Amino acid sequence: MYTENDTLHMLNDELSLIAKWESEQGDLWIWEKIGRLPFALLDKITPSRLRKWLGQALDELGAYIQTGGQYLVNDTRVLQQLATEESIAPHTLTLNEVHKLSIRSMNRTAESIKQSRVQLATYQGATTGIGGLLTLSIDIPFLLGLSLKAAQEMALSYGYDPLDKKERIFIVQCLQFASADYVGKQAILQNLSTFHSENPERESISQLQGWREVMATYVDNLGWKKLFQFIPIAGILFGAWINHSTVNDVAEAAQMLYRKRRVLEKLESLQ
Repeated sequence: MYTENDTLHMLNDELSLIAKWESEQGDLWIWEKIGRLPFALLDKITPSRLRKWLGQALDELGAYIQTGGQYLVNDTRVLQQLATEESIAPHTLTLNEVHKLSIRSMNRTAESIKQSRVQLATYQGATTGIGGLLTLSIDIPFLLGLSLKAAQEMALSYGYDPLDKKERIFIVQCLQFASADYVGKQAILQNLSTFHSENPERESISQLQGWREVMATYVDNLGWKKLFQFIPIAGILFGAWINHSTVNDVAEAAQMLYRKRRVLEKLESLQ
């Protein structure tokens, strides 16, 4: 039904582009590191409602790793877009057949979905920025959910099933990668390079050092940038910018890391 038309040369070119992207992943800006500090001070002045939402976000990420929770996405939209890119009849493509498609079709689908999710995040950030502190408690869980769903759609674009617990762990590590410093990024890249080892699930959970720590880091990285969203009206600009950059970073990380996995698997099949 489908023809694998990815040549060895094309796949090696893809791998070179991914390697270039990896080499460009630098450290956090100094203001991002400093930006983690306000949350230590905010704990005493943060309204109980906001603390409740943050705690819920932590618990939901744990549930996501274990069961997928409310964040699992439907694969229909992604599969239809992949079918369109490959010029085949909609509703005939299954997730198990995606690996047979060309890497270029996967790339175009992933890029289109990423742009769509980033645009949605931007509008959401601007909307919740109107209300300052009151709407911030709504924005953080939304931002977590949208980040996870964007990463899942990247997985689907390259033929991986987010229903699989192993993929959910991989997705959380993509989220962690997007907010890590240089040392953290290199450690995650090293870990993910051996993701298909004998016991990837056990090793990955161990290296995550607990899902609560991952989520705490993710929330902390919003830092002082989110503080500006406390200001009504002015929070519109900051909210739009923060959500745009956060979802873009997560989606890009998931896109490139899943792209690398698929390219390597295609290379193995050719060799």
